Amino acid sequence: MTRPFSKGHSDPTVQPVPASVVQQVDDADSTLHNPQRAVLSLGSNLGNRLETLQGAVDALEDTPGVRVKAVSPVYETEPWGVEPGSQPSYLNAVVVLKTTLPPSSLLERAQAVEEAFHRVRDEQWGPRTLDVDIVSYADVTSADPRLTLPHPRAHQRAFVLAPWHDVDPAAELPGQGAVAGLLSGVTREGVAPRADLELRLPE
Repeated sequence: MTRPFSKGHSDPTVQPVPASVVQQVDDADSTLHNPQRAVLSLGSNLGNRLETLQGAVDALEDTPGVRVKAVSPVYETEPWGVEPGSQPSYLNAVVVLKTTLPPSSLLERAQAVEEAFHRVRDEQWGPRTLDVDIVSYADVTSADPRLTLPHPRAHQRAFVLAPWHDVDPAAELPGQGAVAGLLSGVTREGVAPRADLELRLPE
C-alpha cells in the first residue's frame, strides 16, 4: 500500500491507497495534537525479511503518538559498505509518519522496535534482522551525534531515496533539497524494486 500524497506517478507498480484507508488514517490523525511529519527507513537482511518489515510497520502504528500515513514499495538492495556477496541482500522500504513524539522519543521507539526483532549491534555495516533509521523529522536539522537530522547519509542512498520518491514524489530532504533531484544524482545499481512484494498500511 502506498501514497496518498500526489497523483500522476509514472510507476505502474505503485498503486494509490484506497480512499477508505486514507480516511481511516486521517481520522486517526485527529487524535494527535500538533503532529509532526517524520520519514523512517526500514531494512532487513536476515530471517523472514518481509515479515519483519511488516512487523516493524505494525509496531510503529501501535506506538502512542504515532500514526503511519504511508508505506513505500519494497526494494531489494545489496548491502552497503561491505564486500559484494559477503551478506544476504536487504529488503528496504520507507514509512511516512505523523507523530507527536519528539525526535529523541521517536529514536527510542525505533530502537525498541529493532530490539524486539532481535537486532544485534556487534559490528558496523553488519547483517541485521531489522534496521530502523529516522531519515527526517519535520524541518529539524541537528548535529547531535546520538541522532543527526536529517540522516547524514540519506542523500547518498538510493535504497532510501527511491522508495521515498515513490511514496512522495515532491518530498524534500532538509538541507539537501528535492528527493527527486538527489535520486537522479546517485546510482541505482544494486537497488531493485520488488513488485511481487508488498507492505500494507496498518488497519
